[in-house]
Parts: sequence; structure tokens; C-alpha cells
Amino acid sequence: MDDVSTLRRWAMLAASTLAQAAAAVMMHGPAFLIPVLHDREGLSLAEAGLVAAAPTVGVMLTLVAWGALTDRVGERRVLLTGLTATAVAGVVSVLVDGLVPIALALLLAGGAAASTNAASGRVVVGWFPPQRRGLAMGIRQMAQPVGVGVAAVSIAVVADRSGIQAALLVPTIACALAALVVAAVVLDPPRPARVAGDAPNPYRENGYLARIHGVSVLLVVPQFVVWTFALVWLVQDRDWSPAAAGGLVAGAQVAGALGRIAAGHLSDVVASRMRPLRWVAVAAAVTMGLLGAAAGQELAIAVPLVVLATVLTVADNGLAFTAVAERAGPFWSGRALGLQNTAQFVTASAVPPVAGLAVTHLGYAAAFGVAALFPVLAAPLVPVGEERELS
Repeated sequence: MDDVSTLRRWAMLAASTLAQAAAAVMMHGPAFLIPVLHDREGLSLAEAGLVAAAPTVGVMLTLVAWGALTDRVGERRVLLTGLTATAVAGVVSVLVDGLVPIALALLLAGGAAASTNAASGRVVVGWFPPQRRGLAMGIRQMAQPVGVGVAAVSIAVVADRSGIQAALLVPTIACALAALVVAAVVLDPPRPARVAGDAPNPYRENGYLARIHGVSVLLVVPQFVVWTFALVWLVQDRDWSPAAAGGLVAGAQVAGALGRIAAGHLSDVVASRMRPLRWVAVAAAVTMGLLGAAAGQELAIAVPLVVLATVLTVADNGLAFTAVAERAGPFWSGRALGLQNTAQFVTASAVPPVAGLAVTHLGYAAAFGVAALFPVLAAPLVPVGEERELS
């Protein structure tokens, strides 16, 4: 590690987490505009959904490109460029009017916000030693649920009280502030001088990275089944009020964020990312299976099981993300992390409509039970035997 104080490393972790959280507000926040877009602006649900999906589409289109740029020019410049461009696109979304212009502005904002995914993760991996890296990345991985939570409690309220344009200022200001913090705190991690031929393609070495990508894709399925349908299941099948169901889901999200930290710390303690990843896959399979069985029998234990499932199905994210960055190395990890996130985003986009069909035709219990099959498939795919000693 370069001559940087421990305090500065933790400050850079905080700045990277803030950058990712601010980007998450921009990526996922427009979904909370749907009620106002539909009820007050007269858009159909399909049109409102188009606006909400625009930044996510932008993210999927640019993740790998931002990762490649991070490999070439470094983390700090990518974070500053991306966050600034996100804020500018956010300003445009506030100033324009009409469905298509707003959607296009949000598409650009999402594409720019994708810069934080690889770059902020590489800051953490680059500045923290292996024995602290899992914990640090677990903290950084809290950014997404925190960002979604901030969006949920701010954008919907501002949109309801002051309109769409005022609500879109929330992610815009968040990204602008994050850019200022990054400028003040973040330094590029040290990396060896590059010599021709010293950075071979890690995907040609063996199937280690490809298997991690596959495991992550499989584990996204139960995660988004629970994220998407836990609240409506509580309301429709368990007769909870929307407020009570929302409170439980929000609390489960907080627990899930803390679970990411715990999983990362565990990987530091056992000096392995892959063994805890397999444990998480097995635990997620068991919990989702039990949830399906309990929901089918209308047992009271189904409610705490859905909370446990929320925690377990997100615990893998930091482990896989850290392992990919560590194996890919300083000259390939940007692209590798871009591929990792792109595969997850594509899968996450497909899960809600497919799972919705399953719920419609088979019921919630069957949908939860089918989701348990994906971590069952993921567990043996985890490349435990190919993992190297942490260094």
C-alpha cells in the first residue's frame, strides 16, 4: 500500500460509497415518480414506466465502456467526469418538458451514473489491504439499498408536493455534491507501471471469472423476486396495511445492507471470498424454499422468513464484486466489473415481469419456491477450488 494514512483510506471509502449511493438515487429514483406521472400528468402506466426505466437502460448500455475507461485513465477522473455529467443531465431533465425529452435526459443521466459502479469499487479494492477489503467492500455495497431508500423517502414526497421537476433535483443535487466530495478526498490507488504484455486477458486463463458472473446472475433471481413482490404479498396475501408492509420491507432492506457488511467481514476472517459465497447461496436456497412452503401453508413464520430472505439474497453482491476485482487485476478489473454489473442488470430487468407471470398463474408460494432453484444451481458453480490465496 502507498503511503496514505488509515484515516484517508476510510475517507475515500466514505466518498466512494457516497458516489455510488448518489448514482443509485439517479438510477432508481425515477421509479418513485410513477404515481405522479400517472395520476397527475396523465401518462399511462406504460409511459410512466418508460420514464422510470430510462436511467437503468442507460446504465446497461455504458457499464462496460466506463469500466474500460477506468482501466485506462484511473478511478478519480472517471468518478469526477461521470458524476459531473450525471448532474448536468439531471439539470437537463429538470428543464425540458414532455415524455420523450425527459426520458432521453434520464437515459443520459443513467449512462453517466454508471461510471461509479466500477470506479468506486476499484478505489476500495485498490486502497484497502486484503485482510480488510471484504469489510470495506461490504460497506461500499450498502450504497445501493441506501440510495434506493433515500429515493423512496424523498423523490416521491417532493414529486407529490412540488412536481416532477423539483423531484428530479434530488438526484441531481446528490450527484453534484458527491462529485465535490470525490474531488476533495479520492486519489487513484497505486498500480504497477504497465509494460507491454504484462496484463493478459484474465478470461483466457480459466473459467474463474465467468463462473462468478454466472453465480451472480443466478443469485439475482431470488433477490429481485423478494425485492419486487414482498410488499404486495404482505398486502394481498397477508392482509397487511401498505404502511405496515412498507415499514417491514424498509427495515429488511436496512438489515440486508448490514448483511453485506457482515458477509464481507466474514470473508476477511476466513481469508476467502468463494467459501462464504457458496454458504450464502446454500442459505438463500434453503430460506427461499422454506418461504415458499410456509407461504403456501399460510404459516406465520413466512413473514420473518421473507425478512431473512431479503438479507441473504443480497449478501453475495460484495463477495462476488470483490473477488472479480481481485482476480482481474488493476488493468482489467474495470471491464470485468462492468461485465459483472451488466449481466446482473439485464437479469434484474427480466425478473419482475417473468416472476409476475408466475405469481399470476401459480401464486406467491410457487414463485418463491421456484426462485429457490436458482441458488441451488449457483452453489456448485461457485469456483471455490480455483480461488487463490488473498494477496
